[in-house]
Amino acid sequence: MLFHSWVFAIFFLVAYPIYLALRRTRLGLLWLLTASYLFYAWANPLYLVLIAYSTLLDYVVVARMTRSGHRKAWLAVSIANGLGLLGFFKYAGFITDNINALLSSLSIPYAAPAPGILLPVGLSFYLFQSVSYAIDVYRGRIERETSLIRHAVFVSFFPRLLAGPIERAGNLLPQLRQTPRLSAEDVTEGLSLFVVGLFKKVALADYLAIYVKQIYDAPGDFQSPALILATFLFGWRIYFDFSGYTDMARGVARMMGIRLMLNFNNPYLATSLGDFWARWHISLSSWFKDYVYIPLGGNRRGAFNTYRNMFLTMVISGLWHGAAWTFVIWGAVHALGRFATRELERTTFYRERIPKLVKQLLIFAFVTFAWIFFEADSIGQAWLIITRIFTSGFADPRCPVLALVLVFGVWLYQFAYESRFRWVLESRGVRFGAVVLMILYLAIFAPASDQAFIYLQF
Repeated sequence: MLFHSWVFAIFFLVAYPIYLALRRTRLGLLWLLTASYLFYAWANPLYLVLIAYSTLLDYVVVARMTRSGHRKAWLAVSIANGLGLLGFFKYAGFITDNINALLSSLSIPYAAPAPGILLPVGLSFYLFQSVSYAIDVYRGRIERETSLIRHAVFVSFFPRLLAGPIERAGNLLPQLRQTPRLSAEDVTEGLSLFVVGLFKKVALADYLAIYVKQIYDAPGDFQSPALILATFLFGWRIYFDFSGYTDMARGVARMMGIRLMLNFNNPYLATSLGDFWARWHISLSSWFKDYVYIPLGGNRRGAFNTYRNMFLTMVISGLWHGAAWTFVIWGAVHALGRFATRELERTTFYRERIPKLVKQLLIFAFVTFAWIFFEADSIGQAWLIITRIFTSGFADPRCPVLALVLVFGVWLYQFAYESRFRWVLESRGVRFGAVVLMILYLAIFAPASDQAFIYLQF
């Protein structure tokens, strides 16, 4: 059920009034759980079996963890279950394909059958959230949730279920333990966030996707300018698509009196790669920092171990995004970028002598280059795109002028937002006018869109 579909509009117009009527009663949480399961079942009713199983298992595991002396063993059960489900549903095909490729290279006349497993949407997101809850209880950061219904809502809360943000139990559970204080400001702010997200998705991401798809589907037919422009626009497309989803998710939750975490903070204004990952998909990057990088040792045991931990974390992050070597390489490219720039970024020369705009453009160029591996269908296609960027001619890229105008308009807005003029953009009049203009643009110019969000596949 896509946020920008009429199906969701009807669903929310039914679910929201019932939620408002029941939120102060004992039935409020039960209705939230029912609505979340209905929302998830729309994609495939069988998905409910998996989310119900993982929810119940972690609830029981954490209960046993807090009552027995075998805390590590019970935590291991939760982690093994999460990794096992991910491995089976997300990576079985990838592993089988690579085994078959190895057997073929060794001239062994056998091929393992393809598993043909359907990846449930949102699986990575709710499993990571559920496992992090068990880890946080183990570490003593939060108290165990005793209500099974509340725990189930925490795992399946429908605005963030399919593509995040990956909420921490310390933020979401306390809000579910009390009746949300719902004000007129919550409703208006939520609606504004939803409109902004809808504009990003329909008017920007899906529009840019037309040009990007045309070029990336046949990179051998295009020359350097078109490939550079398509790569540039893909960087913005994925940002608009994913931040648009999370804006809509946060907007829907805000209208219900629940505040989800900020997941994107103008990442293309980053002045370093570390800064980029503190701004991009914040809920995931902070998850990997807290539950992978730091447990590996973080930066506590010398430079070699620090870089090793950084590399492993980024590669695992890349693999999380998809079961393909292109995603592994994408993560490795970012890791190598961090290796090359980490010490430089700490120098006085970099911090004070290099203009901020130059640093922002350099980081943007690096991140955009790395997106080639993210979007390409294969390593071969990625390499073809890269080689043609640097070796092919300079034919007219048939530049989509409106797309560039929209992108640079957003970019300038973000620059202004992080300048001394931020107070102007945050004024009610400017914000109201911006939302009105977005609604008018969507109503007049934007075509109906049925394109799924990019991150639903992860």
